[in-house]
Amino acid sequence: MSNVKGKVVAITGASSGIGEAAARLLAHHGAHVVLGARRTDRLEKLAFALNREGGSAVYQSLNVAHLDQMESFIDLAVSRFGRLDVMLNNAGVMPLSPLEALKVDEWNRMIDVNIRGVLHGIAAGLPVMQKQGFGQFINIASIGAYEVSPTAAVYCATKHAVRAISEGLRQEVGSGIRVTQISPGVTESELADSISDDTARQVMKEYRRISIPATSIAQAIVYAIEQPPEVDVNEIIIRPTASGS
Repeated sequence: MSNVKGKVVAITGASSGIGEAAARLLAHHGAHVVLGARRTDRLEKLAFALNREGGSAVYQSLNVAHLDQMESFIDLAVSRFGRLDVMLNNAGVMPLSPLEALKVDEWNRMIDVNIRGVLHGIAAGLPVMQKQGFGQFINIASIGAYEVSPTAAVYCATKHAVRAISEGLRQEVGSGIRVTQISPGVTESELADSISDDTARQVMKEYRRISIPATSIAQAIVYAIEQPPEVDVNEIIIRPTASGS
């Protein structure tokens, strides 16, 4: 894990699920983790626990839909640790519903967090990495980046966008900056808690009977980071073994 120890990793959506699991595992392996999310009470508890266990963690309130907050978040990483090695764009929401339900506010929220949030992470982190001459973006997408299912059209559209953005970024940044897209299948998280539509909630309840722990995705994140600088792991898809789709 020598390629993880000492690295500065900024994590959005760090208050629960994949973000929290990644923060814990990365801190355990000696990374400096910079935690961002809207629920600062959870961030405070997480940072306290990681530091008490001998890790290195700082946190800041973050709404990824606002570029100024993302820029301040990255400024925190650089001011405290001197650089930014990894930008983990993990924040996401998934209020599924049939299109005919016309939940436009929920569509816009998914666009704001799932797409605009990733773009803001790039906008804030890329100039730092270009100045350094090195860095890595890890964008959390979904198997929804490769397929579409009923009630998930808008969510899948946002994850298709993350896939396109990740590939475009990879082609444009050139040497020194790595780009990784990780696409989890059904993973234990709070994402489904935001579903307000009754039909979609029931579908997702059945769909999530088979799921994998967030720690499994965290292990994939560590794997991508720990590769030597000349190795860029571009895409990882992770599904439950028992999942047929």
